[in-house]
Amino acid sequence: MQAFLKGATVQTSRPQKDKAAAGPGTEKKAKAVPWVEKYRPKCIDDVAFQEEVVAVLKKSVEGADLPNLLFYGPPGTGKTSTILAAARELYGPQLYRQRVLELNASDERGIQVVRQKVKNFAQLTVAGSRQDGKPCPPFKIIILDEADSMTGPAQAALRRTMEKESRTTRFCLICNYISRIIEPLTSRCSKFRFKPLSNQIQEERLLDICEKESLKYSKESIAALVTVSEGDLRKAITFLQSAARLNMDREITESAIIELAGVVPPKMIDSLLQICLSGTFEKLEVAVRNMVDEGYAATQILGQLHEAVIEHDLSDQQKSVLTEKMAVVSKCLSDGADEYLQMLSLCSVIMQQASQHN
Repeated sequence: MQAFLKGATVQTSRPQKDKAAAGPGTEKKAKAVPWVEKYRPKCIDDVAFQEEVVAVLKKSVEGADLPNLLFYGPPGTGKTSTILAAARELYGPQLYRQRVLELNASDERGIQVVRQKVKNFAQLTVAGSRQDGKPCPPFKIIILDEADSMTGPAQAALRRTMEKESRTTRFCLICNYISRIIEPLTSRCSKFRFKPLSNQIQEERLLDICEKESLKYSKESIAALVTVSEGDLRKAITFLQSAARLNMDREITESAIIELAGVVPPKMIDSLLQICLSGTFEKLEVAVRNMVDEGYAATQILGQLHEAVIEHDLSDQQKSVLTEKMAVVSKCLSDGADEYLQMLSLCSVIMQQASQHN
């Protein structure tokens, strides 16, 4: 019997040892979060560059009252982060999970979801107070991220729920294109446009993250990050993390950022434009073929070529002809046309315009 009991104790003690041994490792794994989540604003004051939205939300949070909200603007400008930070400030860490329902475009969001999930959550009444004694609002928040991908009938079903459950629920719709939200919904919400982040604000945030993560970097690499991200801070932070993992002990360079982002090097674009303006068709054919063979996307080349043409000292008439041709090429590419032929077609028009005005 004693041997049996001893065996039992030995058996039970082993898993505990294993757990103890596995404990620190699992904790480390849990802490390894993407930098986008790690440096997501925890409170409204941390939100960068969106002064009007922050001012309105701060007043609303202080009074524990909130209208229905509609946030729209380019991706990576802080729309989702702002409402999540506001919800955390309103409810505190304890009540946050019970009072906030977040639905994304990844969840199915047809009319059935609005009728069942959203409606059921909206009908629940809430009571109770926060443990820290701060005022707790008597309503819940439903966040519908990427609301512009909701179907028309689902949006129509949502407007009645918004009206009926106004005492117990507030809605926050988040989208990139406000034109895709039906008029009855937009009129029921306070609309806030999120602006693309300025270069200075992005630089400040990126330098702050570099300092906290003890990264080696150059000024050129940070400038390249800002240029490549085009006002999208989330994209900039993701590229920074990728570059940091790629160059573990080395300095993050401008070339590493350009390579990671899949951007065509500026020197390549300049040389292509130079051949278009003062070269031969044979040279142009070789340059375009090389660029396509290197694996650069034609849409990426087109975007950068557009910027280069606009900044170049061509006449307004030439620029208008070229940008019109670029629009045609862009449409053809989206319809699945051959990349090499479309790029050659565009570059030959640039060459033609340059030769006519010389």
